[in-house]
Amino acid sequence: MDISPNFQPGQIVSLDYGNRNLYTEVIQVVTARDLCWVRPLLLANFSHEPTLITDLRDASDLLWPVNLFRPALDTEVISLLSQLLPKEIKADTDDQLAQQQLHQFIHQFWQASQDGKELSSG
Repeated sequence: MDISPNFQPGQIVSLDYGNRNLYTEVIQVVTARDLCWVRPLLLANFSHEPTLITDLRDASDLLWPVNLFRPALDTEVISLLSQLLPKEIKADTDDQLAQQQLHQFIHQFWQASQDGKELSSG
């Protein structure tokens, strides 16, 4: 039986896939369902130099299996968060592009997590 991480509200956690990490803030852990309610902060693409940062602070919250997240280290997050500009009025196209990048990452991550493990029930 998997032991769920003991995440706290406000903690920054990451979903890692390939060269990209989705950094999110924990809103609540739903222990009864082993889910984590998170608010996206940024998507970091480490295959670019310098790292390509997509601001996701206006994106929709996510409810994901808690065991797929890992705690983000302060040292990795501080430098990335410092690259985000203060929240300001952004063009709708910027928000749409960020939302598309988030959805693409989530879809790819979910496919990989499903392909990589056998379902025990069935």
